Amino acid sequence: MKKVAITILGMLCLNIYCAKSQSLRVNWGDVVSTSKSTPTLQVVGNPMLRRGAAMHDASFSALRDLNADYVRYVPWFPYPKLAVAELEPPTADKTLWDFSLIDPMTIDFLENTKGHSVILNFSTIPQWMFKTDNRVTYPDDANAVGWGYGGGTQLRDTTMKELTGYYTRLISWYTKGGFTDELGKFHKSGYHYNIPYWEVLNEPDLEHQMSPQNYTKIYDAMVTAIRSVLPNVKFVGMALANESPQWFEYFLDPAHHNAGIPLDMISYHCYANANSGQKFDAYEYSVFDKAESFINSVNYIESIRKRLSPNTKTDVDELGTFVSDAMRNQPIEPAYWNLSASVYAYFFIELSKRGIDIIGESQLVGFPTQFPDVSMINYLNNKPNARFWVLKLIKDNIKAGSKIIRTDIDGNDGDNILAQSFEDKGVKNVLILNKRNKSITLKLPAEFKGAKVSTIDGDSGDNAAITSAVDGDNVGLKPFAVKLIELK
Repeated sequence: MKKVAITILGMLCLNIYCAKSQSLRVNWGDVVSTSKSTPTLQVVGNPMLRRGAAMHDASFSALRDLNADYVRYVPWFPYPKLAVAELEPPTADKTLWDFSLIDPMTIDFLENTKGHSVILNFSTIPQWMFKTDNRVTYPDDANAVGWGYGGGTQLRDTTMKELTGYYTRLISWYTKGGFTDELGKFHKSGYHYNIPYWEVLNEPDLEHQMSPQNYTKIYDAMVTAIRSVLPNVKFVGMALANESPQWFEYFLDPAHHNAGIPLDMISYHCYANANSGQKFDAYEYSVFDKAESFINSVNYIESIRKRLSPNTKTDVDELGTFVSDAMRNQPIEPAYWNLSASVYAYFFIELSKRGIDIIGESQLVGFPTQFPDVSMINYLNNKPNARFWVLKLIKDNIKAGSKIIRTDIDGNDGDNILAQSFEDKGVKNVLILNKRNKSITLKLPAEFKGAKVSTIDGDSGDNAAITSAVDGDNVGLKPFAVKLIELK
């Protein structure tokens, strides 16, 4: 009996010790650095963003209300009729330009981001521009998936005039009121939108299996041609699916570019996916392990950038999580959205500390059959989900220019909780996230009593953060919770 009592007492002591040891410590006088980071998102073109589609109105309303800068817009290859304006090559007597299905979604995007910087990337090259054994077909139905359309490795026109002509005309359609086609006929659009940033292709290392040398030639040709239409546009290069050092070493070396070609910004991506066959109970470990591994890659990439092209900015413009292959066609656990939202908060903290300029969550809309696990809108009820609300919480409260403050959690090695403090114009914010699928208590300094707390967790669901005040000297974090504590 004594042994049992001692064991129970020991467990109680251990729990008390752990509770006391999880203590937040903030040294407001110790400024580590100044944040350059802007949180934002990407919008990928797909049928659910077409006018009349179930998710259209709520999605664009959420985008407008988010009021974000550097939003990335990417019509992409599985829906050729929604992404490619010239699906067939010109003949001797006609051209086949058609924006009728592309315009509505694109105009809705541009109107709902008006007044903000945007990054456009019509990433899909018409497949007839590549050397292929047979004609590359595409679905007649614009909503049908055509996975076989994208790709292409060798352009049929090695001068790249065909390629650059397509893009300068496409850009002129949206910025110059129209364009003159290959046969000298003018096509009027009436659009005069501002495009501050243009990203050259998407994941060329994956989609086109390009070498950095080949991509750099295309980049230089595209930049030269597009600047003849938009002399003030800035360019984003690479948009890599993988963090291959060879790409960064080659592309960021100005010696590998033509004279006068700007290296305004680079971009690359990370999806912290669950392992194949993994059940949800184990996701918390695999996705955060992969997120941490990515941050290690960022450290190395930053050393290359600073050495070769220190004035080039960085946009990590696709950040998300994927479910495992075993769960790909099953209903997604509600807690998954909080886990994924917590991962984005992790990315924001760690990338801010490394001076990354733009931190983009992927993506506004996904739905069953089309990467539902990266959606920021709940495709069941069309409401913004936890991934959206965490982005908005960060975007509304932590601005570029904020001071990054020394922050520690005593007795925590970063395995369960991560916290980071920011200060801007006298307002102090602490962003805290729970990496684990369990509730954790964090002891707060005395100065936090009465502070405002905004919480996104299982209780907030598909709603904005729940607000409360610090009552006492502890704050509880439910599974995968993200909290922002504001002191003034």
